[in-house]
Amino acid sequence: MGMTQQAAPAVTTPPAPGHKETDGRTTQRPLALRVLARPEVGVFLGALAVLVFFLIAAPSLRQGSSMATVLYQSSTIGIMVLPVALLMIGGEFDLSSGVAVITSALTASMTAFQLTLNVWVGVLVALVVSLAVGFFNGWLLVKTGLPSFLVTLGTFMGLQGANLAVTKLITGNVATDDISNMSGFGQAKAVFASSFDIGGVEVKITVVWWIVFAAIATWVLLRTKYGNWIFAVGGNKDSARAVGVPVTFTKISLFMLVGFGAWFVGMHNLFSFNTVQSGEGVGQELIYIAAAVVGGCLLTGGYGSAIGPVFGAFMFGMVQQGIVFAGWNPDWFKTFLGVMLVGATLVNVWVRKTATRR
Repeated sequence: MGMTQQAAPAVTTPPAPGHKETDGRTTQRPLALRVLARPEVGVFLGALAVLVFFLIAAPSLRQGSSMATVLYQSSTIGIMVLPVALLMIGGEFDLSSGVAVITSALTASMTAFQLTLNVWVGVLVALVVSLAVGFFNGWLLVKTGLPSFLVTLGTFMGLQGANLAVTKLITGNVATDDISNMSGFGQAKAVFASSFDIGGVEVKITVVWWIVFAAIATWVLLRTKYGNWIFAVGGNKDSARAVGVPVTFTKISLFMLVGFGAWFVGMHNLFSFNTVQSGEGVGQELIYIAAAVVGGCLLTGGYGSAIGPVFGAFMFGMVQQGIVFAGWNPDWFKTFLGVMLVGATLVNVWVRKTATRR
């Protein structure tokens, strides 16, 4: 007579209330470490420290007009730092960004004045030229495989020479003519170089544009497919291409974004001073790159944010104006920037290591 043996049902003991079993792979890191993992946290703390330092060292900075000056100086750097930071997250950098600002301003000024046109025509021509420079840098990079250092160094030298030579050839001088009396100047100045009053303090419009561009850049990085592409090509472009990321489009478009930033800052310079010196802009590209690095972007790409470079630009603006308000020798400005760059980089490295340590 066959007998079947039936196993008794397994009895499981429910876990005690409030206790959650894990296998070690799903352990969540503490909130503090997750916050430190954000690339903008280190530079925010650094910017706060620099602000407190200069508020103590230069009491005149506590006035509203003085802080407006600091914000203005920071915004002229920060508007350009944002596209430079996105490009660095994408794994490249642009050494021609400083002189490209002057190229844009010169193009707008000479187009309008020499051809006796509405200044808005010069503005649009300058936009086309700036985007073309960015397109050329990106196209040459992806077609030749040369590092961005060599490509943009060549563009830097070419633009620097052309700025001076073409300006002298057309105007007979090293600077452009005054365009303040030309048609459309008032409207263009209102867009690029006006100011408004808040509680008796004059604030430049560039501060507003800086905030707007930072918000857009943050949204693009964190909420769009294009933002994912930027991180992907910066991390590993071959792997990104293998999963369908349009590497060529992403690289070229990032360089064109730098061209757009150069155009905007160039227009601000032109409509602020009515004329442009052709030899300016050299060295500014290092300020933009340094502010992005201080803001948490890696030169190797694939890591960074848009908010971090905002604080990085603020630190640079604060140091530049803080030295003046403190009555110190401004010749030490670059020394302060060098120390700040190395210090911020070391802090960022320490923060990332601490945040990723189990």
